[in-house]
Amino acid sequence: MSDALTEARSLSAEYGEAFANHTPMVLHAQKRLGGTEADARRFLDAYLRQNHLAPTPPSDVTITQLNWTLRLGERPAQAAYRAFFRAELARLGTAEALASRYLPRLLPGLAASALHALMRLAYARDAGDAEEVAESLGYWAATYLPLGEGVGQKPVTAEPLGVLARVAAEPTLAALTFDDGLLWHAMRKVARMPAFSPVHDWLEVRDDTLDLIARDSLLVLAHTMEFCAIHAVTGTHWLRLVLPLLKTEDQKRAIRFFWQAIASVRPKMGFPRPLTAAEAEAMRALPAPGWEEIAAAARASDDEHDVSLAYSARCEEEFRGDRLYRVVAAKRLGLIPA
Repeated sequence: MSDALTEARSLSAEYGEAFANHTPMVLHAQKRLGGTEADARRFLDAYLRQNHLAPTPPSDVTITQLNWTLRLGERPAQAAYRAFFRAELARLGTAEALASRYLPRLLPGLAASALHALMRLAYARDAGDAEEVAESLGYWAATYLPLGEGVGQKPVTAEPLGVLARVAAEPTLAALTFDDGLLWHAMRKVARMPAFSPVHDWLEVRDDTLDLIARDSLLVLAHTMEFCAIHAVTGTHWLRLVLPLLKTEDQKRAIRFFWQAIASVRPKMGFPRPLTAAEAEAMRALPAPGWEEIAAAARASDDEHDVSLAYSARCEEEFRGDRLYRVVAAKRLGLIPA
């Protein structure tokens, strides 16, 4: 029998009504948190039972260098796209060459599968696994989700929270309601609203923008512990891992598309406020266990978002030095009071 991670990578990237299959990414995060093969097998078996995952369904199309952009966002083409990028990896030789050739064109659809294609690419890079980079690009292409490329306005703020505040101030966006649990459906619905069209243009991307996004995402999650806010914190980690694959101008594009994607989730979240500076300082001072205890709790969890948040929070605290990441992870895992 193959190991759990190899088995997970053979499965379709989505299941059911197009929910993201987290297993290839979560098993990588679990391993980074000290997980064993027994931990991985337990998680995968539970996930398979709960979600009825299956192998990637065959495609009736062929993707080539000449037509590869024609079926972006078409889920039935997943197998064809994954086969195409595997072939391109063999032709180009390295993950870096593969990504540098194709990733810039995929950036407008960075919201693919509610950012989970970005997650898969980030963890492929984290693992140094070129074949998984190819699989993640195929996933991204098949679930490509463009949210618009703006209307040509000049940026209006260098503050990420300023963008979110402007979204909240749009009456038609604030009035939206959502019928199902699919996050990417909500993102697509918001993006189709005329009032959302200029959001892509609003953020001025500077050298410190990703740091500001990390700060603001953490403050929102710390105040709300809300499901969608988890994706902003973990997504910032994923984006940080992927940015080195891109040239400087494309890095700026990626940051703008990422924050546009987070802004598209705000109406579904209900526009929660972030912690104030004083509230954040008080939360940072809370007693919290060390990362060894947090990692052990995450490894034992069958909730994909527990594992994902614990790993990203540990990495981001190490990178940014903010203890609030540890407190938030401990709260999510029930190690300190919510």
